[in-house]
Amino acid sequence: MTPPKHIWSGGWQEESEEDARLRAEAEAARRAQAEAAAAAAPGREAEGVRTPRRTSRGRIAGVATVGLLAVGGGAFAAGALLDGNGNDGPANPAALPAVASKPITPTRGQTRAGTIYAQASPAVVSIRTATGSGTGFLIDDQGTLVTNDHVVDTDRTVTVKFGTDGRNIRGVVRGVDPSSDLAVVHIDPSQAPADAKPLQFADSTGVQVGDVAIAIGNPFGLDRTVTEGIVSSLGRTLQAPNGFQIDDVIQTDAAINPGNSGGPLLDDGGRVIGVNSQIATSVGGSGNVGIGFAVPSNTVRQVLPGLKQGRSVSHAWLGVTIDSNPARITTPGASIASLNTNGPAESAGVQVGDLVTAVDGQPVSDASALSTAINRKAPGDHITLTVERNGSKTDIDVQLKARPAKTP
Repeated sequence: MTPPKHIWSGGWQEESEEDARLRAEAEAARRAQAEAAAAAAPGREAEGVRTPRRTSRGRIAGVATVGLLAVGGGAFAAGALLDGNGNDGPANPAALPAVASKPITPTRGQTRAGTIYAQASPAVVSIRTATGSGTGFLIDDQGTLVTNDHVVDTDRTVTVKFGTDGRNIRGVVRGVDPSSDLAVVHIDPSQAPADAKPLQFADSTGVQVGDVAIAIGNPFGLDRTVTEGIVSSLGRTLQAPNGFQIDDVIQTDAAINPGNSGGPLLDDGGRVIGVNSQIATSVGGSGNVGIGFAVPSNTVRQVLPGLKQGRSVSHAWLGVTIDSNPARITTPGASIASLNTNGPAESAGVQVGDLVTAVDGQPVSDASALSTAINRKAPGDHITLTVERNGSKTDIDVQLKARPAKTP
């Protein structure tokens, strides 16, 4: 199974061939790097760092294998917000509200999925850029659309369309957050069709494995396709476009494919529980194999108010790389593989080889748990890391910094 890929659609058949070529090149480069590192430091196996790579079509493909994990916190950081110039802005905007959801009762002769589709699909749009297309959806009466960061990529304006018969509408990219793979696009609200009722967000902490999951999007450019499945797992992690980690991701077996990126994942009440972002694929493939991933709605609700105002979101950063190779991890904890120069951890006295076993007294079982713990903090926060070093435990006070634009 290859690493999850972003479900972004340009010329998807060409992209599939391109992905296979890129994966082969990346694997060859990883092996060469590992051999060089092993020659330089005999006795220690070198592992590749999984990083995002942009293809010629402006999309993102997973590259190399996961051996080391850059820890800076995942997507749902309670971090401070910065204005467009990087200066300290006012207090964080309040998160978007979650709306209580109850199952929709279908009308006679109609399925629940059909009823939800009839209500929600008018608010789902296609978003086209210079390099491809994806999906988005309307969330308010002011013309605010949600999509993925990797859909809009570097474009500042996009083309939005409601349905196959809708007009082309100019959309302005208001804000992006590569750390959560989310973006906000604004359109003139008068251009939205009258039947496009804004979609509302559910509280994703209430989602359970086995719940109904309904995806609406534009797979392979096929307008507003609906698929139904269940929530197949919770608490997954994904790599964001800037190389950091997205936490609390929802896994679903609802069929999603290239072009579904940025579309809503809905519960049985028609509320948004996530934004479809990535899929797992078989070697050399680009289509659905029953494993899709969505950024959870609580992350979306937290990040969107700042993006809507044109701000950047600042996430907490520890500045370490964690060894996540299970062959070398024999006890619970997060093993420090490397430190970023002048990063928070290095400045505080953390050393390579330290095993982090707790943050602020809360146990840390592995690399993902450490990332989640940092994710809940804000830049400037002080934390206490409990580490094992040379057979003894010590507590280290660390002041977190704002995460850099991409993994160092």
